[in-house]
Amino acid sequence: MSTSVAASGPSLAPRERPPIGSVGILGWARTSLFGSVWSTAVTLALGYVIVRVVFALVEWGVVHAIWSVPYSANGIADTSVCQNAKGIGACWAVWSDKYRLILFGRYPYDQQWRPAIVVLLFVGLYVVSAMRRFWRKELALIWVITLTVVGILMWGGVFGLAAVSEDYWGGLPITLILATFGLAFAFPLSVLVALGRRSTKLPAVKVLCVIYVELIRGVPLISVLFMASVMFPLFMPAGINVDKLLRAQIAFILFAGAYLAEVVRGGLQALPKGQTEAADALGLSYWQKTGFIILPQALRLVIPPLVNTFIGFFKDTSLVLIIGLFDLLTMGKVALSDPPWQSFSTEVYIGLAIIYIVFCFAMSRYSRNLERDLSRARTR
Repeated sequence: MSTSVAASGPSLAPRERPPIGSVGILGWARTSLFGSVWSTAVTLALGYVIVRVVFALVEWGVVHAIWSVPYSANGIADTSVCQNAKGIGACWAVWSDKYRLILFGRYPYDQQWRPAIVVLLFVGLYVVSAMRRFWRKELALIWVITLTVVGILMWGGVFGLAAVSEDYWGGLPITLILATFGLAFAFPLSVLVALGRRSTKLPAVKVLCVIYVELIRGVPLISVLFMASVMFPLFMPAGINVDKLLRAQIAFILFAGAYLAEVVRGGLQALPKGQTEAADALGLSYWQKTGFIILPQALRLVIPPLVNTFIGFFKDTSLVLIIGLFDLLTMGKVALSDPPWQSFSTEVYIGLAIIYIVFCFAMSRYSRNLERDLSRARTR
């Protein structure tokens, strides 16, 4: 009897697949780009402009580009080939001739393998720090060892390495040193300032934190660098001279710390009060509550503005020119001061922009992945 009922019951119809034109890339294009007459017209017009621009850039930067130039007997580049091109093609030969000056500054030519290794060490340190499986106590030791090796390579004077003064440093290592040390020390400072500004039991600390943040945020970075270069030595004891790289580093730490403190404070204020009350109910101390419950959740909420601030300060390292330091962008300008290459600033600045874009895009991409992973773990 059950068999006959099952046989006479309604049969399940096979599931039909949606039309090809309504899903995938074709479906997205049909809905978003060609959904109406006006949308189709704008899409076609923008597509035409983009194709023309891309083809023009390919012709200028690749097809008609000049990649090398001859050199005279005394080693001077003959740029007449690039000059005769009259802008039809890019002259990338400026990079083949000046890349070591742009990337490593006035560091001794025969010792430039040392700053090259330093750049690789920084990149490796960033990669290791980005991997969550290395987020252990040993990571702090890795940072200490790596930065010690960086100092040994750049300064020298030990292990048979020739001593090189900071006056000869420049290029990409200066940019990475200022950005890495600046943000590494500014971030814990910003956490302490943010906690101090929200303090209710220590009014004196709160007032000092408020004054610090408002004072630093009220002046541009150039003025802070200028004050660090001119005024800071006046407060030092007689006979003690702090080199300009350290002065610039202190200025960056103080300036970045104030801005990051406001970002962290925003995350602390966005956290529900129930988290604090639950921690108090468990009998946790202030530092246990802050370190294990409050800060992890607050920092997760402000990952995008934190990384945005990191990116901004990475690019702001170019302002150290005002106190006589030659970062990556400044060394590009120095390379263009050579008379044979003064007409090819476009190629130099495009190359510099690519370097900055690579580092900034890597930070942006990592922040998106980290935010997605933390959100996924929270919703489980």
